Amino acid sequence: MGAVMLQGTGSDVGKSVLVAGLCRALANRGLVVRPFKPQNMSNNAAVTADGGEIGRAQATQAFAARVAPHADMNPVLLKPQGDRTSQVIVHGRVRGTLGSANWREGRAGLLDDVLASYHRLRAQADIVVIEGAGSPAEINLRSGDIANMGFARAAGVPVVLVGDIDRGGVIASLVGTRAVIDPADAAMIHGFLVNKFRGDPALFDDGYRAIEARSGWRGFGVVPWLPEAVRLPSEDAVVLERRSVGGDGRIVIACPITARIANFDDLDPLRLEPDVELVMVPPGQPIPDAALIVLAGSKATIADLAFVRAQGWDIDILAHHRRGRPVLGLCGGYQMLGRVVSDPHGIEGPVGAVPGLGLLDVETEIGRAKTVGAVSGTALGAAFDGYEIHMGRTTGPDTARPVGQFGDGRAEGAMSADGLVCGSYVHGLLGDARQRAAWLARIGVEGAGPDHRASIDAALDAIAATLERHVDIDALIALSQTARDDREQ
Repeated sequence: MGAVMLQGTGSDVGKSVLVAGLCRALANRGLVVRPFKPQNMSNNAAVTADGGEIGRAQATQAFAARVAPHADMNPVLLKPQGDRTSQVIVHGRVRGTLGSANWREGRAGLLDDVLASYHRLRAQADIVVIEGAGSPAEINLRSGDIANMGFARAAGVPVVLVGDIDRGGVIASLVGTRAVIDPADAAMIHGFLVNKFRGDPALFDDGYRAIEARSGWRGFGVVPWLPEAVRLPSEDAVVLERRSVGGDGRIVIACPITARIANFDDLDPLRLEPDVELVMVPPGQPIPDAALIVLAGSKATIADLAFVRAQGWDIDILAHHRRGRPVLGLCGGYQMLGRVVSDPHGIEGPVGAVPGLGLLDVETEIGRAKTVGAVSGTALGAAFDGYEIHMGRTTGPDTARPVGQFGDGRAEGAMSADGLVCGSYVHGLLGDARQRAAWLARIGVEGAGPDHRASIDAALDAIAATLERHVDIDALIALSQTARDDREQ
């Protein structure tokens, strides 16, 4: 039994993809693998079998390891619901809210929760592959840290530092991290990986040796650019604005990027469709002429409603509907489509109620109870498997025309009298090719592309094969055996 942790020189250096790829490569070697991330911050969440929440990346890593996702894989999940506040999920359940004023005090007791999850996973696995968050070089955040060196030192786990050469300055970022962190933290780092290299890796030989000489760490490899990574679900909304539009699709589906957009990976399956062009609309841009507008989930529905209006997107959506074109709202987007969204308990912010877009004759009341769980059923005559994560109950006349039906017979979602506007609480609705085909048929697209899950599976195998060629995985396995093996938790 062992463990190894990948930390980064910064955010978005590719840690999540590398951990997923390593999990698949190690599983392909016949090892029992568990992914782990002590603390994550993301509004893209997945549901575990026991009804808990974890970050989407950890669910993908579990899939890579060929095991079911579990709350222990991401014991602390922070879901931003404002610029300075986050909902805190511990072991899959809501524990409360943290803001900038009480952040340091609020996380003080979370290390024990993190270590308890880690030790349970380690007892199940040959190797635990751990992902850090942000960077250990953020020394202003070191006090009370549970995501990087605070965890690594408490658990006695060796660290490999990941640098992103695509953004430039990889030598300075790796060597500079060594220079600014505490010597005891630096002692936990046993080597580095250079990620996202384009071209001939031999061209970086001198740079690679320079990093080894200046840091005192050994290199574990240079990972080339992984084009398959784009097929993996993302949990960081920053990637939305960087994704290019293909321009080849004949049917446009548009989704505005709201400030608190959540579970936007619901739309990833549409990228598999050869006849569809998915346009994620950034702030400051009008919603383009489209066959379908999708409003994605939101961690703060009322705030995002205000954001939609501030961008003028409400005008675009209403004009789209007047032209006889359909609108689909998922989770928070479903709530926005109704007449009223009320927050009588101040869950999202000040107590009050705001008018919705009025395209569905429903009302939503945000409550204290959170609905979390896997669901299955039928919609538009096709089967679906997905999950629910929402705070709020939606009622009203249009729920008498449900979008679908759960397996236990309960109605799901709502549809407008003209049939053009639909709302659903089901995340992952479009993942199944048959279900996706039923929705695309409403806008004149015949058939459907490949199964989304199969596409992710193939991408993981391709990434694992690349890592086997370019990373010293045997050395990483040997390093993992140096992890301290205590079971105090």
